Amino acid sequence: MKWLERLTAVAAKEVRQLSRDRITIGLIVGLPTMQLLLFGYAINFDVRGVETAVLDQARTSLSRRLVADLGATQVLGEIRQAGTNRELRALMQQGEANIAIVIAPDLERRLAKGDRAALQILVDGSQPALENVAAGLAAMPLLRRHGASPAARPVEILVAYNPEKRTAVQIVPALCGVILTMTMMVFTATAIVRERERGNLELLITTPVSTAELMAGKLLPYVGIGLVQTTLILALGYWLFDVAIAGSLVDLYLGALLFIAASLALGLLVSTIAQTQFQAIQMALVLMLPSILMSGFMFPFEGMPRAAQWIAQVLPLTHFNEIIRGIVLRGAGLGDMRPELLKLCAILAVVLTLARARFHKRLD
Repeated sequence: MKWLERLTAVAAKEVRQLSRDRITIGLIVGLPTMQLLLFGYAINFDVRGVETAVLDQARTSLSRRLVADLGATQVLGEIRQAGTNRELRALMQQGEANIAIVIAPDLERRLAKGDRAALQILVDGSQPALENVAAGLAAMPLLRRHGASPAARPVEILVAYNPEKRTAVQIVPALCGVILTMTMMVFTATAIVRERERGNLELLITTPVSTAELMAGKLLPYVGIGLVQTTLILALGYWLFDVAIAGSLVDLYLGALLFIAASLALGLLVSTIAQTQFQAIQMALVLMLPSILMSGFMFPFEGMPRAAQWIAQVLPLTHFNEIIRGIVLRGAGLGDMRPELLKLCAILAVVLTLARARFHKRLD
């Protein structure tokens, strides 16, 4: 049984090596725990609190009661009042409203006769889960209680920005952010660790290059790679799936540049913590998992519990998804996306500060 002794010896050596690697031990326990919490607690298809805008053209007591009843369903969150159609469209374009409800000026007559829709529900077609929300609102017996004819169909649902309801239109823009997250974070997470393993970091320390210059020099090539990947994804999306860019290309690339910088900064922070390239890749994967699951790419953001939504706010991908969907699908400009840009800038500043502090400490 010599082979069994040799096998046992090799296995025992591997166990001893793993026991000395605290990061790997933490991931062995932490990764399945995080996945269970994400899928069991944070991921929820039961959408609640959807941001809504209402254009009440009737301005009667009945229309006000109807708006109050819609707000009481808990499906809709904050309801913003719009004065004109242009204001309503602007709220949707800026991402401040995901569903818009237009109440007809002759609400009572349409409810009584049933020949025309008394309500129009306009849905942001860039988010697939919202179509089911609109269908659920249309099926509610609210209008029946307010005098709608039994044979009438008082609600009309319109899909904005994706009237053909093509899945590729919803997926391709957000997929750009997911791909950039995966590649940028892994590339930079291993960058500093690789230099340390090869012994090049000590040589760089002896040069007159400052910490900031060394960090910028390590990140700059990957910024170019990220912009090339962005171009490739958008070009293939247009050629293969006919996903056109409704907004400005300049705005899109500026937003992508900011997101690439934030993703690279996160990867750089990981590289200052990890001891080996294997650890760096493991830690990058741990960061990528919640980014993909909690950013609104795969599951509706509005369906997550409030605590999970707060956590998602510190993930760069959450804000870039809003930016790229706004520019590509809704034709929004960077000015319309100002809140998301400011949040992305704040994340970049905080992560870069932490990475620079740890990087300087490792050099010392």
